Amino acid sequence: MPSALSTDGSARLDAAIRQTSTSPFYATAEWQAGFALQSPRLSDLPRITKSQLREHSPEGFLPADVNLKDLLTSGLIEEESTSGTSGASVRVVFGQTWWVEQERRALVRNPFLARLFGEKPSLRRAVLTTPGCSGVSCYNRWLNLDQRTLGDSLFVNQSRIPFTLGEEKLAGMAKEVADWAPAFLDVDPVHGMWFALHCERHGLRFPFLRFILTSYEYTSVVHRAIMERVFGVPVINLYGSSETGHLLVEHGGAMLPSPETAILESTSANGIGELLVTTLTNPYLPLLRYEIGDFVERTPEGFAVHGRKRDALRAADGRILTTRMIDQCFADVAGVAHYQLRQKADGSAHLFLLPAVEGDDLTSAQAKLTSELGSLLGATVTAESVSLIAPEDSGKFRLTLREAA
Repeated sequence: MPSALSTDGSARLDAAIRQTSTSPFYATAEWQAGFALQSPRLSDLPRITKSQLREHSPEGFLPADVNLKDLLTSGLIEEESTSGTSGASVRVVFGQTWWVEQERRALVRNPFLARLFGEKPSLRRAVLTTPGCSGVSCYNRWLNLDQRTLGDSLFVNQSRIPFTLGEEKLAGMAKEVADWAPAFLDVDPVHGMWFALHCERHGLRFPFLRFILTSYEYTSVVHRAIMERVFGVPVINLYGSSETGHLLVEHGGAMLPSPETAILESTSANGIGELLVTTLTNPYLPLLRYEIGDFVERTPEGFAVHGRKRDALRAADGRILTTRMIDQCFADVAGVAHYQLRQKADGSAHLFLLPAVEGDDLTSAQAKLTSELGSLLGATVTAESVSLIAPEDSGKFRLTLREAA
């Protein structure tokens, strides 16, 4: 049976169901049968798949008396498309202030961040992540500083592949960060790690930094170790999605939920299960038991995120090996900046290692990792040192993946 990760799930579920009362998507017999129960539980309701959300969003989830065009014209909402990490892109809508509000709700669950934010509406940040082509960042053209400044946020990076940035461009980015003097860096872990290595090579430190926030994709122990070493501040992971908002924030080695934003479930009461999300704060896109596409594990303090379901590998004995499980093998490996482990249809795998120092063949790391990963997979693992690991079309970097047969 699925286990709810919310302490007051029943009351919050009632509120979530009320949000859907006039949404066309929930008018089907299957959903209405669940709602008609005297005291419906989460497990009594269907799930929403990525493909269903892609097919019906956003019009199918809007209240029946609301017109999407009118909302956009009035400026009440924003419409965006997701990156498509777990499949094709999905159109999502939310209120103009919703993204900022739900992010803050999650962040202040961490006591350290709660003290830093205090009563301030926001803290100055420098953003280094995979750029789309919006008003503040674009990989197709280099925007000027004013075009990349939005309130307390400076969008620094404009390249989809950080490994292709030359020293001159990285130096310019570092100067922008120094001049902006942000309280924190808001980074995709791969982009943040590569920027950190540049700063380390040139002895650059930013005394005004208080922490680094990682999100957008799975943060490897490799990325974390480099950023902590170079910048000397806490690296804190923030987890969520464009569809659901920010759901979890790291504290004390655990990921803590933001119960005002969503009810969270795992499909496994013990061990690793799929994460299901029921949103509470976006009336324009109310989601019940949404299959977000990630594996999670309940822990005594909170729970751990294990990475994308589609990125999980298979051991020779049939066990699922999540990205998190693979990543633990890299905890004490020196010299590696980034990696990708590709499992073949026969169960064997090949490891691509990107060195922190250009030209390093990572001989010692290759020997250690092929042995440990081979034992974990129960199959042969080969490795090589490379100068480039390309992202997906979405701009995301997959640490683990299974190749098609």
